[in-house]
Amino acid sequence: MTPQIIRTKAELRALVNGWKRAGERVGVVPTMGALHEGHLSLVQAAQDACDRVIVTIFVNPKQFNNPSDLDSYPRTEEDDARKLARFDVDVVYVPGVDQVYPEGFATTVSVSGLTDVLCGAHRPGHFDGVATVVTKLFTQTGADQAFFGEKDFQQLQVVKRLAADLDIPVEVIGCPTIREEDGLAMSSRNLLISDRARIKAPALHEALSEMAAGLRAGGTATDLRQKAEAKILAAGFTEVEYLDLRACDDLSLLDTPSREARLLVAAWLAGVRLIDNIAV
Repeated sequence: MTPQIIRTKAELRALVNGWKRAGERVGVVPTMGALHEGHLSLVQAAQDACDRVIVTIFVNPKQFNNPSDLDSYPRTEEDDARKLARFDVDVVYVPGVDQVYPEGFATTVSVSGLTDVLCGAHRPGHFDGVATVVTKLFTQTGADQAFFGEKDFQQLQVVKRLAADLDIPVEVIGCPTIREEDGLAMSSRNLLISDRARIKAPALHEALSEMAAGLRAGGTATDLRQKAEAKILAAGFTEVEYLDLRACDDLSLLDTPSREARLLVAAWLAGVRLIDNIAV
């Protein structure tokens, strides 16, 4: 059955307040739409843990530092609703911009430190936009638990930090990256890759995996990075923005996995920016 679509925060809050009075646990899966199996795995995790599930779809203008990137981002609301029909989702919340950023909106949520590196260094203002919209969605949905994919690992750490710092009573849960059969991390941006370029895309994960194996064997990120970058570029990628070994907790740069760490990469393929990461 196609889930109920709600477009105003007042209607959503009235519904959630009823659930809370009944003692029900509410889970939220924040998305920008163009849903794929990665998103749907988050919906399943929410369903398994909570009495009620809200999926939000909002293409957030504040997290795009490139207007053409915002314009080209896939918008597939009807298709998304069909995909959610096989899940027992209670509500799909699809707010208009006025419901999130009403006239006169003048507040920005900014998380320092975690946002100065990796994607934050290459996309000025991006994580301020993410932190601001996530804060709004947490307060509008009143969720007890929120489910995010580990594919956007830096985003996950930013969201955990803001929830803790702002005393928002929500548990932020990271869920494993879902991949295509050839290893490519599922992403809404994959829809923008041409068929010809798509054949080259798995090289990103292959290079990460080989570098991770080298780190586990005692190598250093400094020594292994050049070979991994060369493999990515040789496959047809045009630029590697970063390829770093970072500590999981504070994203500090590491040369060896001396503590729990992630190998993270961002690279451009045929005009599309792809990111990925794996645990080391």
